[in-house]
Amino acid sequence: MSFATRVALLFALLASLLCAPSRATDYRATDYEVGASLACDTQARVERFVALFTGDAQDAIRIVNAEEQNPSACVIRNVAYMRGVKVGVARHGDSAFEIVRILVVGIKTDSGILPVRPSVRFSLFGVKEYAI
Repeated sequence: MSFATRVALLFALLASLLCAPSRATDYRATDYEVGASLACDTQARVERFVALFTGDAQDAIRIVNAEEQNPSACVIRNVAYMRGVKVGVARHGDSAFEIVRILVVGIKTDSGILPVRPSVRFSLFGVKEYAI
């Protein structure tokens, strides 16, 4: 079975699972994105990352992971993911970020997207604010 066929089957399987009534319906199989993303295993760790961030994301990640004694509590990786529901908002200085549950379904490599067992993580997305 080719790599492209395996990826198509993975997304078809995810689509069928995501259409079932459950918390998984927070995700839509056609709305996947690929790119470098912060991925933490809890919302609290994303909030801690934002509080620590002073311009060096890797430095903030190292601190969060050291505090949690878990080297993969937060990572920045090139992943294929689907956005879920917004679970919170974090602020840092004049910037605001939505904290969003994501479903990671693949890792981006030089050879393309490598499917992985889907896992729920939490990430940040910038919020554009306008003065009124």
